Amino acid sequence: MTISKLATATALASLLLVGGAFAQTGAPAAKDAAPAATAAKAPKEAKPRTAASLDCSKQADEKGLKGKERKKFRKACIKEAGDKSAAPAAK
Repeated sequence: MTISKLATATALASLLLVGGAFAQTGAPAAKDAAPAATAAKAPKEAKPRTAASLDCSKQADEKGLKGKERKKFRKACIKEAGDKSAAPAAK
């Protein structure tokens, strides 16, 4: 009977000690690392979409393109639109 009481007391003490270990917080971060951490977590700013990008998206919608085909089409379309706009500027 005393062995079971001892085992119960040991188990209870172990649970209390383990609970305390989980309740502890980590060490505070260094002051130099804090700005870098917040900068890394900041959401990326969306780039404004160009007229060529919007036009190519509309064309892809009209053709019903999706997935890789849409991406491939838009890439070629935007490149072509860039080539057209760069040609008059070169004169």
